[in-house]
Amino acid sequence: MKKGDCMKTKSTKLPVKKYKMTTEIPDGIASPDKVETRLGALEFFDGFPDQPTVNKLFDNLDFQRAVQAYLLALPAVNQAAMRKALLKWGPANSTMPIWENLVTPRTVGLTFNTSTTYCWMWIDLHDGPLVAETPPGVLGAIDDHWYRWVVDIGMTGPDKGQGGKYLILPPDYKGKVPDGYFVVRPNAYEMFMAWRTFPDKNGDLKPQVDVTKAKTKVYPLSKASNPPAMKFVNISPEPFVTVGPGDYQLWDLLNEVVQSEPPATADPLMLGFFASIGIEHGKPFAPDARMRSILAEAAAVGDATARALTYRMRDKEAFYYENSAWRTAFLGGYNFERDGIKLLDSTAQFFFYATGVTPAMEAKMVGAGSQYALAFVDAKGNPLDGSCTYRLRVPANVPIKNFWSVIAYDNQTRSFLQTDQPWPSVTSKDKDVHTNDDGTVDVYFGPERPAGARNHIQTIPGKGWNAIFRLYSPLEAWFNKTWRLSEIELVK
Repeated sequence: MKKGDCMKTKSTKLPVKKYKMTTEIPDGIASPDKVETRLGALEFFDGFPDQPTVNKLFDNLDFQRAVQAYLLALPAVNQAAMRKALLKWGPANSTMPIWENLVTPRTVGLTFNTSTTYCWMWIDLHDGPLVAETPPGVLGAIDDHWYRWVVDIGMTGPDKGQGGKYLILPPDYKGKVPDGYFVVRPNAYEMFMAWRTFPDKNGDLKPQVDVTKAKTKVYPLSKASNPPAMKFVNISPEPFVTVGPGDYQLWDLLNEVVQSEPPATADPLMLGFFASIGIEHGKPFAPDARMRSILAEAAAVGDATARALTYRMRDKEAFYYENSAWRTAFLGGYNFERDGIKLLDSTAQFFFYATGVTPAMEAKMVGAGSQYALAFVDAKGNPLDGSCTYRLRVPANVPIKNFWSVIAYDNQTRSFLQTDQPWPSVTSKDKDVHTNDDGTVDVYFGPERPAGARNHIQTIPGKGWNAIFRLYSPLEAWFNKTWRLSEIELVK
């Protein structure tokens, strides 16, 4: 090699010379000079990538990490959207919105039901411990800012449905813990406290709502001797949106959560994904033009991926029956784990589609609690189309102690279909529900009520929809599958 030729060797394949200390290198260690990939050609000088290759690889790495960060962020962003919506009605720790007259389709919120009253509020522990006095006869839970279950409240909680005083301590609390409370130690500073109340034996919602207003108090521990007043807001008739954005705005909501919660409150690997795209506690989120472009595309792909995971679930264990559309939302239980392994797809699909995690929602409780079956396609595996008419024939002798319901949701918002009907549902306790002579119940879905159809849920031409079948206080036949829910069939 001539003097001055050292930087010209990239394009010149020199003969391999063996030196005294040469070891034969097994195949697979050294990089070829050129590799064809989905990113295009990647070129190297003896294993060192050239600059165009480096640019391609870093763009791809940032994009990959951004898509994974998007999917990992869905639980936190679900909560952040909830926080933003709730705080419009008043400050945290003192404001409780209540759907006193049930949730109507004017609320755009993930997979509500049409049968119970919801009572929600946002809790913030940055200023110290809080006391939450809860009413009797409710069913609820606290989930933290990262959407991890903290504690059940009410019938499945430590107060066993009798109501009680919960002392909620910040993660860094080192002070004295007084007696007389159910002590809760969340690993985050902000959280969502929610419960449902139930109609009385006459179907009246008001008595339990009145109990909630009379008995619910949330206040700083330091003000236990003179608690401040609560604010209750009936939001049943109000337009209200709790669903978060799926586009670039998601990153801004994620940043709000990351800034609010110190790193010790979350999983380091997850926070590493967030930090790799510029979202890190205590630092400004200020992506440059290149990164903004990558994040915008990653959000589009992330949202599309979440929809694919939800509407075309790949894991067969999620389905209740072979060759059926009906599946659970809780594959891997409330913490979405199987044999100590986090089920990433199950986690993402749930928090894209629903709210609220607690062991009570997925645990087998014969004659108590509730169970959920989701369907996104018809009996032939085709997406449910609001332009078409379908029938669900609910078999006789539904294994329930209480009642069942079926509700139609909008595929775009995962919220109630917004039609001319007050609620997109049919339940076994509806006064006008029609039962066939053999005990079955036919529920029709379509833009127009078919001739002779008694139970009808209106759909919207050109709009996709999905359904949840709920069993309240399910019996053993549901769990052992000796009773099987029929498929949703296209009516030709």
